[in-house]
Amino acid sequence: MAALNWKLVVDTQDASVLADFWAAALEYEVEDPSPLIGRLLAAGRLPGEAVTEHGGHRVFRGYAAIRHPEDPYDETSGVGHGRRILFQDVPEPKTTKNRLHIDVHSEPGGLDALVARLESLGATRVSEFDKGPAGHWWLMRDPEGNEFCAA
Repeated sequence: MAALNWKLVVDTQDASVLADFWAAALEYEVEDPSPLIGRLLAAGRLPGEAVTEHGGHRVFRGYAAIRHPEDPYDETSGVGHGRRILFQDVPEPKTTKNRLHIDVHSEPGGLDALVARLESLGATRVSEFDKGPAGHWWLMRDPEGNEFCAA
């Protein structure tokens, strides 16, 4: 039996901005749906109000996705077929701790550099954990307050 395909979906207040952060943090690529959007608009299958511009590209309003740069993707839609995170805007703000989070791992001995790089992208440090042989990591928050760990 083959493994199932999946993507992680993250609720956001500004999908494109958070996709930019996570693409930089994970060294992923932001998907470019502008060719697909152009075809859908030209065919009358997408209303103009469903589209906005971000980073010089037309994007779906309220949605953005990132994908691993080595994974396959559909060149006509820009949609990745591998490791992928979709960000979607929701009306309500984040109010409690995440029930699922991402761990970003550094090279051996590189935790300080990783944390500094993530902070330069807009993350904030919350708490440091040093459990000796069990590990050393930082609990951090992305620009919208979603918790993640840098280890």
